[in-house]
Amino acid sequence: MKKMVGFGDYMLRLNPEGYLRFLQADRFLVNYTGAEANVCVSLAMMGMDTDFVTRLPENDIAAAGVAQLRKFGVGTGHIAYGGERMGVFYVEKGASQRPSKVVYDRKYSSIAQCSYEDFDWEAIFAGASNFHMTGITPALSKTIPQVCIQACKKAKEMGLTISCDLNYRKNLWTEAEAKACMTQLMPYIDILVANEEDAEKVLGIKARDTDVTQGKLNREGYVDVAEQICQTYGTKMVAVTLRRSISASDNEWSAMLYTGGQPYFSRQYMVHLVDRVGGGDSFTAGLLYGVMNGYGPQETIEYAAAASCLKQTMEMDFNLSTADEVKRLVAGDGSGRVQR
Repeated sequence: MKKMVGFGDYMLRLNPEGYLRFLQADRFLVNYTGAEANVCVSLAMMGMDTDFVTRLPENDIAAAGVAQLRKFGVGTGHIAYGGERMGVFYVEKGASQRPSKVVYDRKYSSIAQCSYEDFDWEAIFAGASNFHMTGITPALSKTIPQVCIQACKKAKEMGLTISCDLNYRKNLWTEAEAKACMTQLMPYIDILVANEEDAEKVLGIKARDTDVTQGKLNREGYVDVAEQICQTYGTKMVAVTLRRSISASDNEWSAMLYTGGQPYFSRQYMVHLVDRVGGGDSFTAGLLYGVMNGYGPQETIEYAAAASCLKQTMEMDFNLSTADEVKRLVAGDGSGRVQR
């Protein structure tokens, strides 16, 4: 069986119950999460072998988080320890015309202060077929981009397939900082996941005739963006999530995979959102599941879109769908009828 290694931050998510605003909250729900960790958990739930690598403080809060990963079958044997804190972010869930809000408290976290010496990449990648990271990880500090570059170099040297979700976060770094770093990483990346905003703000590549604030999507524009990325950086696959936000509660969701000079579009889903955080990570996991299991391009993008559709009906960040559940949705069973 193929094995994926994910590298990134692992942090606490705190949010008020239900749809309460921060001002109304007198308690917070606790969840452990991180973009790459979410991908690892999702793939593990689908029966794949995964290992998550990060750096955490040696305290009971971090230990509880690691226990959550182990609960879902994710390997944790290469986690480094040091530093004093896990990062935290707060989520206020939006509804209808009120958008969700995120507040970060992740400066000086253990992973943000990591160095290349914290990780034995040759040992970490032994027996692995895939390496995954996101654009969030190098945004965490001024020094961690070099760690990411060294990890990609070793992964490429050892023959791993490298995937990356651009995942631009304006609260972590500027567009100029993101572009300067990610363009150095792009030549190592085989599979790139992005949305229309990521491609424009991080790589300076804009989808033609598209305005996400007006809900206007142009498929040919995304094909052009993916083609430019492949030609510029030698990327083998570019996957683009196509979210049309009708409101904070209802989205149209589909995706495109560009590979071999051809675009492949998934079917479109109307999703009534329960929790959209982690939706992109579940899409990436579905995409990698298809690639790692030798699916064709159309089958891969259909599986990825369906996996992400299901996740957005679940509370918190992890996609707890099994491969069989995703395949049922791909096959057309999206009625939501009670299963007895």
